[in-house]
Amino acid sequence: MSEHVEVMIVGAGLSGIGAAWHLQDRCPGRSYVILEARDAIGGTWDLFRYPGIRSDSDMHTLGYSFRPWTAAKSIADGPSIRAYIEETARDGGIDRHIRFHHKVTRASWSTKEARWTVEARRADGTTATFTCNWLHMCSGYYDYDRGHAPAFEGQESFAGRIVHPQFWPQDLDYAGKKVVVIGSGATAVTLVPSMARQAAHVTMLQRSPTYVVSRPAEDGFANWLRRHLPSKAAYGVTRWKNVLMGMFFYRMTRTRPEQTKERLIGMVREKLGPDYDVATHFTPRYNPWDQRLCLVPDSDLFDAISAGDASVETGTIDRFTPGGIMLSDGREITADIIVTATGLEVALMGGTQFERDGVPIDLTQSLQYKGMMFSDVPNISFVFGYTNASWTLKADLVAMYLCRLLNTMKKRGLRQATPRIGADPVAPEPFVDFTSGYIQRALDRLPRQGDRKPWRLNQNYALDVLALRFGSVDDSMEFSNPAPSARRAA
Repeated sequence: MSEHVEVMIVGAGLSGIGAAWHLQDRCPGRSYVILEARDAIGGTWDLFRYPGIRSDSDMHTLGYSFRPWTAAKSIADGPSIRAYIEETARDGGIDRHIRFHHKVTRASWSTKEARWTVEARRADGTTATFTCNWLHMCSGYYDYDRGHAPAFEGQESFAGRIVHPQFWPQDLDYAGKKVVVIGSGATAVTLVPSMARQAAHVTMLQRSPTYVVSRPAEDGFANWLRRHLPSKAAYGVTRWKNVLMGMFFYRMTRTRPEQTKERLIGMVREKLGPDYDVATHFTPRYNPWDQRLCLVPDSDLFDAISAGDASVETGTIDRFTPGGIMLSDGREITADIIVTATGLEVALMGGTQFERDGVPIDLTQSLQYKGMMFSDVPNISFVFGYTNASWTLKADLVAMYLCRLLNTMKKRGLRQATPRIGADPVAPEPFVDFTSGYIQRALDRLPRQGDRKPWRLNQNYALDVLALRFGSVDDSMEFSNPAPSARRAA
């Protein structure tokens, strides 16, 4: 026996809870359910529990548009973000709509029924079946069950403990131990200064450098505004200030990459001093924002390095040894614990299998529509945030556009909305213009974007505000009303 709802949201993380809030606010009375594979609200912010876990962008843009972030720290720790999401769900009554331990495995579209049939695996191994008119995928972009963990020669010979940040063991005692963190991304630059407070020494071992930028953990302007303006007004001003500053900086990296690169590297040199080998350890081979910049609050990484509690080594790994890691140039780094902060494995929409009228849907042959739907696939939307700004900025806009679309369909008495490319050809391009390893490893498994709107990603919040909040819902969209099947008509 299946349960029917008008809208199904998959994922009870930042995106899913936000989507439910917008749905309740803009489409009142519409029935919905949230299916969550895990046993808690929070998504990423509940899964990751490694030391120092925090946001890699400011909470005035990572927070919801409708719920001001009021804590003093703008760069917030993971538990605070998780509490923020939980409070949003509880205060809005959204938590009552969540079904935990329901991992969506398959979704089948029926044109005659104009609905999805969704199968979800429960914790006990049984399958629950739901039907819905619209399916909104908020399950993120990476595999919750496995991280990217390349095999290293001699790994089994290492006498210490090897851990991956995605599955952090709560019993890990690293006090007084020598730790090597393999990686140079957001996770590594978070772990190193946090672990360095207790460890004997922490080494960040990177194959190549990443751009690392320090900014204050607290936004002084935001805190001043909050003392002089109502909370929502202060939050709105700070949010747009940070959005515009981010857009301006990103534009600078595109139009003046060399000057921006020099400035970013110069800021690191100012933190670490003239004698530090910034050229080797903090000078990337790519331009800023070809990959995401790493944010460190209050220079904590640089302070740990300057104090001698942490260090950076740049080189390739030859093999693991019983006592640590041997590099290709013959150097050996001793370690009691090795942390493989080597990245994520992409699993867009949780690895769900999709069908249309009994035929598998190959999303790699589809184009993204406005960065939230797929060509020729009806009544489904998904969330993939910005690569150059906070995730929630895009998630909020997608949820608002979805509500506009649902209300338009209801007003017109139509049950199916399908993005169509039409007669004018669209040249396919990669899913996103981003060189980070986790994206590059998965390009052949991802849908593509096109070379023109509405098939091309903006990666620009202001342009998406125009397109998703105020743009036409009829743009390359085919609305239809399939004839009901004989079974339903009866």
